[in-house]
Amino acid sequence: MEIQLWKKILDPYELAVKELIVKFEHLIQEHRQQGLYSPIEQVTGRVKSVSSILNKMKKKKIAMEEMEEKVEDIAGVRIICQFVEDIERVVEIIRNRSDMEVKEERDYITNMKESGYRSYHVIIYYPIETLEGMKKIQAEIQIRTLGMNFWSTIEHSLQYKYEKNIPDHIRERLTKAADAIIVLDREMSTVRSEIMDAQNSLLLQESLVSEILTTIHNLYHLANKRELLKIQDEFYKIYELNDIEQLKRFQRELDRIAQGYRAQSVEHKGIKN
Repeated sequence: MEIQLWKKILDPYELAVKELIVKFEHLIQEHRQQGLYSPIEQVTGRVKSVSSILNKMKKKKIAMEEMEEKVEDIAGVRIICQFVEDIERVVEIIRNRSDMEVKEERDYITNMKESGYRSYHVIIYYPIETLEGMKKIQAEIQIRTLGMNFWSTIEHSLQYKYEKNIPDHIRERLTKAADAIIVLDREMSTVRSEIMDAQNSLLLQESLVSEILTTIHNLYHLANKRELLKIQDEFYKIYELNDIEQLKRFQRELDRIAQGYRAQSVEHKGIKN
């Protein structure tokens, strides 16, 4: 294949990765804006390098004309979750999306690889609009916990360093580390509900504070300075208490004050007219 053709081939995959990252990040935002726990912690993505594609084709004896059909991970997206239980939720979200068609699922969590590798892979078809029309490409979505991702990152670096011939003593340590990650994920699952409650409370507090500060900012154009300073002082006192219910009460009172000033503003405009 001519060198200049690689860019034309890989451009749609670059676009797919960018779009998928934006869509999954939007899911995170939607959950948090509604005060809900997000099963997705973070999202990254990449397009496989030309050398990696060629190496994979050589290893699996894939012909050039079969590349886009048989190299399923040219476009790759990685979704990181906090808990093992979140992984199934993310998979369910992907299955139910109308803009992603699931081709295959590979469960390396229930069926851990011999090396100790654990992750859940979903191969999807994803439509991309190009100058030549719609093109349905393949992308691999890897879903794993923070612990699984840490192990996989280290193992991948070692595979690269030793050219896939990792010494036995290091491989033994990797196996022990993989076992430790399993124990860690299980331990985290036992306190999952408490952690979720704490994170949801924090998200709710952040949302309330943001709304209160926006309302106070808007009052700068309506309220007199003395009353505004009084409102600000009361907000800081309540914020120091770290009490969600007190913040909710303050927000309700502040909304009533703001509505009163807005009503007065409308009346004054009516009189002038």
